[in-house]
Amino acid sequence: MRKAIFAKFLQVILVVLFLSTFIFYIASSSALLKNSRKDMLYTLSAIDKVLDYNGNFMGEVDKLKTVLNEKQGRFTIIQMDGTVIADTGDVPVSSLDNHSERTEVKEAKEEGTGYSRRYSDTLKENMLYVAIRSTESDFILRMAIPYTGMKEYLMLLLPAVWLTFLIAIMYSAFSADNFAESITKPLKEISQEMLKVKGDYTDLSFETYQYPEINIIAETTTKMSKNVKEYLNQIDMEKQIRQEFFSNASHELKTPITSVQGYAELLESGIIQEEGQKRDFLNRIKKEAANMNNLINDILMISRLETKDAEVLKTNVRLSIVLDDIIESIKPLAASHEVLIHMDCKPVCIYANTQQMKELFGNLISNAVKYNKPGGEVWVKVREEDRNLIVQVKDNGVGIPKESLSRIFERFYRVDKGRSKKQGGTGLGLSIVKHIVNFYHGTISVRSELDKETEFTVNIPIKGKV
Repeated sequence: MRKAIFAKFLQVILVVLFLSTFIFYIASSSALLKNSRKDMLYTLSAIDKVLDYNGNFMGEVDKLKTVLNEKQGRFTIIQMDGTVIADTGDVPVSSLDNHSERTEVKEAKEEGTGYSRRYSDTLKENMLYVAIRSTESDFILRMAIPYTGMKEYLMLLLPAVWLTFLIAIMYSAFSADNFAESITKPLKEISQEMLKVKGDYTDLSFETYQYPEINIIAETTTKMSKNVKEYLNQIDMEKQIRQEFFSNASHELKTPITSVQGYAELLESGIIQEEGQKRDFLNRIKKEAANMNNLINDILMISRLETKDAEVLKTNVRLSIVLDDIIESIKPLAASHEVLIHMDCKPVCIYANTQQMKELFGNLISNAVKYNKPGGEVWVKVREEDRNLIVQVKDNGVGIPKESLSRIFERFYRVDKGRSKKQGGTGLGLSIVKHIVNFYHGTISVRSELDKETEFTVNIPIKGKV
């Protein structure tokens, strides 16, 4: 048994180490390439917007040489027939080959964007090429940067990787040997102690193991399985939710930050001379900053709601007053969408936090307005039934696809991503609604028919002071 434990333990460690290293390398390489393409595509689009094709754009290309250094890339303007007419490199344009057969140029002409990785005969190194078909002129804009992927980092990491492998193998061998030696002796003693535990547990079905000592542990574990399993499942679920949340939050924050950085760099470079464009870029920076602020506020609210022991100031809240305030604040939005709001609010009072109630019903009503159709209507009904607060928010808007109904309360999930972004949504509104409802031990349900109507029903027990 000792030798078997030692061999299996060491084998598993080695497999995990190799797989982890391989997966990390593949994922890092893919992410690096994707981010490089995205950044280059964004830069080309920004340059296309600011180049004056009807003026002295050759002079503006010369200005780009002072802005783009070697790492930021080489910029080329190509005619549709493949002739290079401008290039920020050191090689004369007249000596450059026709580019019509270059992969990225062909894709850009046919699809609007093109990508390619290959060895550059001009620069004598591997390059990443990204090209776009200009939306402002009849040219292809191309950008190229030296690109070796993860290879340039590999040689730096290799000594550390080998050292880590060596230490891991030595430590695994030592640990496996000690573990194998110590495991058999205390098994019966541990099982006898576990048999003293009282309580009813769900039985598990175990196979007959090779070692009698392990069978004793298995028989004992069946009596404790239910609570342990539920507890571990809960921990795993919470861990997964947090990991997905932080991953999505990072992604959502990166987009506006990248936009702000790009606009700021263009303004700083001096390429943009027109005052109207400068004001437009500044307004975009302000808009992205506002989006980040809204996102951060929503993230903080979810964090507070998930902290069960966090103190929440509760008072007797008259829902008619709360809903009047919400509808008054949403009137401009409703007017811009040509949506009419109807409210039928019975005299209902609930012991709750005022701001949470505003967030709960504000999100539901604003969504009903945002995702409605011109000339649409929203109905808000509030009543008390069997010491429960019942709130229904119904609209005759675009509806929700059946396959999305089970996911609309997930963080950062958007039914229509493009429309949600345009409306300024963070993707956390309905998640906040769900968290608030759960905080008050209530329920929320949704019923929807595509292109016809959507109805949310909130049921919250009325407890405490009223």
